Amino acid sequence: MHDAIVVGIGGMGSSTLFHLADSGARVLGLEQFGVPHAFGSSHGSTRIIRLAYSEGAEYVPLLRAAYHHWRELEGLTGEEILHVTGGLDIGPAGSQTVRGSKQSCLRHGLHFEELGGREASRRFGGYDLPRSLRAIYQPDGGFLMSESAVAAYATAAVGCGAELLAGVRVSHWERVGSRIVVWTDHGDFTAKNLVITAGAWTGEVGPALRSWCRPERQVMLWTEPLSSDLFSPEHFPVFNMESPLGRFYGVPNCGQEGFKIGKFHHLEQSLAGPSELDRECAEGDEEVLREAVREYFPLADGPTRRMVACMFTNTPDEHFILDRYPGERDVFVAAGFSGHGFKFCSVVGRVMADLCLGVEPRWNLQRFGAERFSVGVTDTR
Repeated sequence: MHDAIVVGIGGMGSSTLFHLADSGARVLGLEQFGVPHAFGSSHGSTRIIRLAYSEGAEYVPLLRAAYHHWRELEGLTGEEILHVTGGLDIGPAGSQTVRGSKQSCLRHGLHFEELGGREASRRFGGYDLPRSLRAIYQPDGGFLMSESAVAAYATAAVGCGAELLAGVRVSHWERVGSRIVVWTDHGDFTAKNLVITAGAWTGEVGPALRSWCRPERQVMLWTEPLSSDLFSPEHFPVFNMESPLGRFYGVPNCGQEGFKIGKFHHLEQSLAGPSELDRECAEGDEEVLREAVREYFPLADGPTRRMVACMFTNTPDEHFILDRYPGERDVFVAAGFSGHGFKFCSVVGRVMADLCLGVEPRWNLQRFGAERFSVGVTDTR
């Protein structure tokens, strides 16, 4: 019997598998696809990491730990995962993006600069921001090599003694006395603890979470910059931008893949389940992103390199769930990352491992309790 089974070995699951194995636990990871794979939320090469956090200052202690654990993973594996470029949080002066980012910096003593739109554009030539927008520049922002990170954590976990089975689909799980039995298309497995890190499949693995964790179709676009040097990681900070056209995010031209841009909630295509995802990208998908490229990054408005569909898994308030599964003492869930979770994978794995091992949480997790949904929350969208 295992000490723990981790279901879903993407970003969160691979980190959890590693931290459990590194702590000496006998742990099994189950993944229905490959490790890594291109069917969930962790593909598309890169993900942004930001220390100035407009979504809430309470995230910053977790982020500081996340930076530490990403560097720890690099040291362990020799993989270059975290690239620091600086980051811009952009929006109108009174917007939540600018106000929240600045509050996080002030509350936690982070170095930052507040720039006008034109000032930011002069400093970072790939941007063409109007005077109506402002920007908080925080030098610790950057991006993560997401697929490489998943593979690195999985490899490190196996190196620490974890067992990992890919191509194994979980059908259901149940409690049998003091044990948890997980049923799959390759037989059943037993453990003292279960961790659900199934991303868009959370509601299928844990039905009690279905109404709280809703998949949504998302599209990312890479373009050929017209001025390659301006969009290199050395000259182009990552961005999180609230604008009249919507809220966008973007990454520099890493490894000559192209300038990457996405729009939060893209075309607002909620899914009843992950199997509904349309993975084909159409003209309408590109146009909603091209509009922002033309408006704010005109020197990136070159030919399309590629477009990729993935999924957000949204909670009603767009904050995470890091907690016990409802009604269970030794089943834990990390879910509902609402399009801003990957940067936290390294520390979420530590959180889940601690919960399984009965270790007192090192961070304040009150914001992320599942019980908040039992009393009702307002959907922020």
